[in-house]
Amino acid sequence: MSDKNKLAFQKINYQIMLAGVAVLILGFIIMTLDTEPYGFGFLGLTLGPLVVLLGFAIEFVAILYKPKSDK
Repeated sequence: MSDKNKLAFQKINYQIMLAGVAVLILGFIIMTLDTEPYGFGFLGLTLGPLVVLLGFAIEFVAILYKPKSDK
């Protein structure tokens, strides 16, 4: 198989990306659970955005992660 036919990412990269998307969705769900008006409580202003930020960090790692080659 030549280098032209290889994909940019491997299976582990896609698994990490899916984990990042799951964390992003979790963060947005946490933000919707806030019972304060306009989402100005702890969940809407602190915890939810931190979880979303963590999700974006996981996506960044998934893009830059380079698995060790077996060869």
